[in-house]
Amino acid sequence: MHTLVIQHHVNSFEAWRKAFDDDPVARAESGVARHAIYRPADDPNSVVIELDFPTREQADRMLGALRGLWAKVGERVGFGGPENVDTRILDRVEVVNY
Repeated sequence: MHTLVIQHHVNSFEAWRKAFDDDPVARAESGVARHAIYRPADDPNSVVIELDFPTREQADRMLGALRGLWAKVGERVGFGGPENVDTRILDRVEVVNY
């Protein structure tokens, strides 16, 4: 499993959430197997998103598509553009549930 982790600040979580829920990058059709959204307890206008993919190639393609999207709509939803978004792709090594 490969996880694309995205973190950025937004002016309005509600506006960002609407844009996310509109799903302009067709997450399921692009290979996303699971997503999770987090908000830091001390910064409700920051978001951390995890998108899980079966393959690294799917994660890479999604990151490219998202960077293009952020360049177009980042100002409108309150975080600027792709240069204001921290991203990384992680390769899952282990998950242990307790």
